[in-house]
Amino acid sequence: MRRPIVIVGDSMLDVDIEGSATRLSPEAPVPVVDAKRIWRRPGGAGLAAVLAARAQSDVVLVTALADDADGRALADLLTAAGVRVVGLPMSGNTMCKTRIRASGQSMLRLDHGDGTAAGGDMPLEVADILDDAKAVCVADYGHGVATHPGVREHLERVAERIPVVWDPHPRGGAPTPGCWLVTPNQAEAEHFSEHDGSDAHSAESLRTRWRARAVCVTLGARGAVLATEDGSTHVAVPASAPGSGRSDTCGAGDRFAVAATVGLLAGQDAHAAVTAAVDAASRFVAAGGAVGVSSAAPVAEGASAASEFDALGGDIATVRDRIRRRGGTLVATGGCFDLLHTGHVRLLRGARQLGDALVVLLNSDASVRALKGPARPVMAAEDRARVLSALACVDAVVIFDEHSPEQVLEQLRPDVWVKGGDYTEAELPEADVVRRNGGEVVLLPTVAGYSSSNLIAAARS
Repeated sequence: MRRPIVIVGDSMLDVDIEGSATRLSPEAPVPVVDAKRIWRRPGGAGLAAVLAARAQSDVVLVTALADDADGRALADLLTAAGVRVVGLPMSGNTMCKTRIRASGQSMLRLDHGDGTAAGGDMPLEVADILDDAKAVCVADYGHGVATHPGVREHLERVAERIPVVWDPHPRGGAPTPGCWLVTPNQAEAEHFSEHDGSDAHSAESLRTRWRARAVCVTLGARGAVLATEDGSTHVAVPASAPGSGRSDTCGAGDRFAVAATVGLLAGQDAHAAVTAAVDAASRFVAAGGAVGVSSAAPVAEGASAASEFDALGGDIATVRDRIRRRGGTLVATGGCFDLLHTGHVRLLRGARQLGDALVVLLNSDASVRALKGPARPVMAAEDRARVLSALACVDAVVIFDEHSPEQVLEQLRPDVWVKGGDYTEAELPEADVVRRNGGEVVLLPTVAGYSSSNLIAAARS
């Protein structure tokens, strides 16, 4: 079994109720929101774990969960994202944050749940996971996981040999000594300085106080300031990073910390890891932020969005413009889909949950023959497209002739490009096209035992 990346911290359930607000209530001068869709996602350290699972195949989350409805829903979301959860005992109820939104604007937030990590001895399984980790990212949200004495003792010890990145929180404790990188934002850096009775909140001052190898104070659109033993430097947002009218920065700090952890794990120095993290966080916000990690369910039954489009069409510009006019996050995936099976359906449903519309780029018959041999496909492209377009999670299907969907992606410019976890990003030549146009590449877990090639071979035999 491969050594995992371990995320440590407090988790919560985040819920967005999306709708429209076109009138005021007769009872009071407040907007009435007509709910259209409910989005759910892991929040806090849970979000960091899901983001890590997009880049790494072995991710373990050490967190505290209660055995209540919100806790079980959160655990299910994490499992579906390919995250293994190792629990600490919790006192109280699972935290849940619900935002009511209309036309992309937050109208109200409701919080409930008072759960904190319980004291007592640290479970042996947690100690084993930390000892076996290849890197650790601490996403502290101030509810006790990162201040658990046993956890802190272990984190200080493992930082002597593997990367430990710590994203602090004003309600949490100071990072343990020896962290490879600590990543407060500007407000958090100022808070920790005031809390210590100091007005020196520079990255270098915090690095000395926390006895960290490096401290990076993130500055949002202005990049970050990094302090190492070699001095301080400003890391700007790359000129290639996409701009966006959307401003929901929820989850940007988690995306930054996870990207920095992956960079350090890959052998990058602090400056290179922070540079990559600034770029990753900027792209994450431009792609819509944490909403791309949400699972959606309609509030009421409605017509499938796929009916709006000609699923057999190859006019990518028309498909793109129609979907873009609806707004939201555009997700795309691609493949041959020669014999639709459970693995395909799970991939497509998972991809659709990452955004507001899903376009499937389908290899033409000639393209399939070039990839799979003269005996394939067993179903013509038009039939494969009709089957795909019948799925409620698919908004449009576009057939392409090339070996790789790079040319189509150059025109479509999706916010998120999804492939199965049997690939690595290095094996996807189209990944550079997606990132160059401001999108993210997401690898979703596959279902073991399902393969069109194997099913076709079994049928023929």
